Amino acid sequence: MPGSSTITVHADREVHPSRAVAPPIYQTAAFSAEDAETFAQGAVAPRGTDFYTRFGNPNHAQVATVVAALEHTEAAMVTASGMAALTTAVLALVSAGDHVVGQKSTYGGTASVLLNLLPRLGVSTTLVDQTDPEAFARALTPESRLILVETPSNPLLQITDLRAVADLARAHDVLTVADNTFATPLNQRPTDYGIDLIWHSATKYLNGHSDVSAGVLAGAAEILDRVWDVGLLTGATLGPIDAWLLLRGIRTLPLRMPRHNANGLALAEALAVHPAVAKVHYPGLATHPQHKLAADQMSGFGGVLGIEFTGGFEMADAFLGHLRYPRRAASLGGVESLAVHPASMWRGMLSEEQITESVPLGLVRLATGTEDTADLVADALAAADAVLAD
Repeated sequence: MPGSSTITVHADREVHPSRAVAPPIYQTAAFSAEDAETFAQGAVAPRGTDFYTRFGNPNHAQVATVVAALEHTEAAMVTASGMAALTTAVLALVSAGDHVVGQKSTYGGTASVLLNLLPRLGVSTTLVDQTDPEAFARALTPESRLILVETPSNPLLQITDLRAVADLARAHDVLTVADNTFATPLNQRPTDYGIDLIWHSATKYLNGHSDVSAGVLAGAAEILDRVWDVGLLTGATLGPIDAWLLLRGIRTLPLRMPRHNANGLALAEALAVHPAVAKVHYPGLATHPQHKLAADQMSGFGGVLGIEFTGGFEMADAFLGHLRYPRRAASLGGVESLAVHPASMWRGMLSEEQITESVPLGLVRLATGTEDTADLVADALAAADAVLAD
């Protein structure tokens, strides 16, 4: 196969319906049909391109083709957000009476789906310590239909053994879905380890410019056809302009990720030895308890790190206030560095008790951008020095 940079630039050429070098934006809600038979086929064709934009659009197809090639999957589809990708997939793959296994350390929105949404629909859930592969085996029941994993996890950067989970699930006829947002297909391809379906908040690294809300699912066409059927009903459709912007962002993903990786590692190494810092969560550190596993299944460790401060919430909040370059904002994966207090951000998704159980109150999530490494390190160390002097 060609390299990732070649894939991002050329993988969609076969589905490019125009001779224009830069793809046009197909800003239309509907497409006309030449005859009744063509119209009827368009109404039932999964993940189509020229019937009705909720069913599919040429801009959708281009993004999906590139992501599928990057993730080494048969197909892909886009949604209006990362959470739309997750909820649509879960609603398509489980029913009342089923059981789902998830992780204790995971994005707040994912945790809320598992703890708050699915039980209302008659689906039971169990959250396990994903650092222990045997915990997944102990959680399985005869009603288990799905295992949701996220690695590295948000915001504690814990690692899930993808091959162990995939082998376990396949032995019990259970589907697996992995959130690959933090790693991206440049650093990790879950299907290479046997995972069935991958999802991304494409708002983050795939787009890379903090100007699009989008989600992507990648996997076998048969599974995605089931998800697409539910997506028609939920209507979480990505707009053509957003799909076009997402594709433009993906074109430079292989250029951006090495800088994200380098900045994340440099900041983690610098802050890990600072007296104001109690702990740095970053799988690229040799001191990370799962560093070997991370190195085995990842080619890079990403640009996100979790920083716990010795002074708890007050010191964490002060650190955010002293930073010059990273902005206090809820997203990540863009060219600009962002930092946030996860326990505060997740109050809109989880109860106070659920937050306390999953996120340390003194934790800052720092997502590095593509700024010069030396500038980010100097800024972070100055902010850490300042909180000691406050």
